[in-house]
Amino acid sequence: MLGGVRRVVWVLVAAAGLAAVVAPAAPFLSRYAAIPRKADGPLTVLLAGVDVDYDDRAAVWPWPAKAESYATRTDTIMLTQVWPDGRVNMLGVPRDSWVNMPGYGWGKINGANVHGGPDLLMRAVQDLTGVRVDAYALVSLNAIPAMTAAAGGVTVDVGQAMKYDDNAGKLHIDLKPGRQRLNGEQAAGFLRFRHDNLGDIGRIARQQQFLTALGAQVRNPLNVWRLPMMVGAVDRNVKTNLTRTQVAALGGAALSGPQVQTFSVPGTFGYRGAASVWEVDRVTLNALIRKAFRDPDDVRSLGVAVVNMDAPDGSAGRLKARLEGLGYTNVWIVSEPRGAARTTASGGAAAQVLRDVGFGAVTDTPGAAGADVTIRLGSDTPAP
Repeated sequence: MLGGVRRVVWVLVAAAGLAAVVAPAAPFLSRYAAIPRKADGPLTVLLAGVDVDYDDRAAVWPWPAKAESYATRTDTIMLTQVWPDGRVNMLGVPRDSWVNMPGYGWGKINGANVHGGPDLLMRAVQDLTGVRVDAYALVSLNAIPAMTAAAGGVTVDVGQAMKYDDNAGKLHIDLKPGRQRLNGEQAAGFLRFRHDNLGDIGRIARQQQFLTALGAQVRNPLNVWRLPMMVGAVDRNVKTNLTRTQVAALGGAALSGPQVQTFSVPGTFGYRGAASVWEVDRVTLNALIRKAFRDPDDVRSLGVAVVNMDAPDGSAGRLKARLEGLGYTNVWIVSEPRGAARTTASGGAAAQVLRDVGFGAVTDTPGAAGADVTIRLGSDTPAP
């Protein structure tokens, strides 16, 4: 009898302990709980760390941080492509990259979130890389120390002495060279330091180094019990449009163990007026994207013919330019007799291509010679 009571007590204690461990992840699980699954193809998520916004009208110094709005400039931008087999390709985008933001104009890419929120940021990165972005996750800088603490610290090799103090930004960095385990505050300094000869480019390399080290810790079976705390730390400090299905796909990829490869947008330092910017080497970037980020089953490698049947003049050229901006590599314009028509697409991958066009209906009308997909623009084509 006594032995049975003891077993019940131990079961209750174990259950209570398990509940305590899982509790930090409860809000996340209540929203996204889904059985991990293997997706049919890669999932591309834009990770962006947002700047802290300080209250410069406060009566105290240093100024306190305002409540997180996720509407400030992006301090970190990582295009992250996760494959079903666990491969993770990460492309660091320098915050000073000079780009043409759709609907806004030329500027540093870190301003896209300010001018148009995460939607404009996604479009700017998509136009820059030609890689379709499936979802975004805006991460508060508070997530780094919280997640690092939940992981029990993260071990990295600090390549150089890092010393910097910013009282207004409440940033104090004092790291010595060598392999060491960083706590939350030290990790934040390691990731944000940019006062060396490489500036933002060196910072991207450190961010990728940190994430690779963190991934190695996550794969260690001895750290499984820490995962709910890490999930909770991120969940409290993130704004995202990830769906439950996408989270399930990420979980399915994670079961295979993350295998991270890191890249950076190539380019050189330059100036636009008095502003220091990162001038993107688009030829080298396109080659990198084709090699590391292009899905071989991606419709953007197909031949797409565009025909203006009943659309405003110049519509075919504008659609060709837009598709090429999304990464389509083989788009051309075909002339056919004009007449009253609505927009249609024909060909085996017509439905997929129409998702990028944004309007139109699939038809079985024969396509243009040599085209995998033919888009015939009609009177429903939006005016420029």
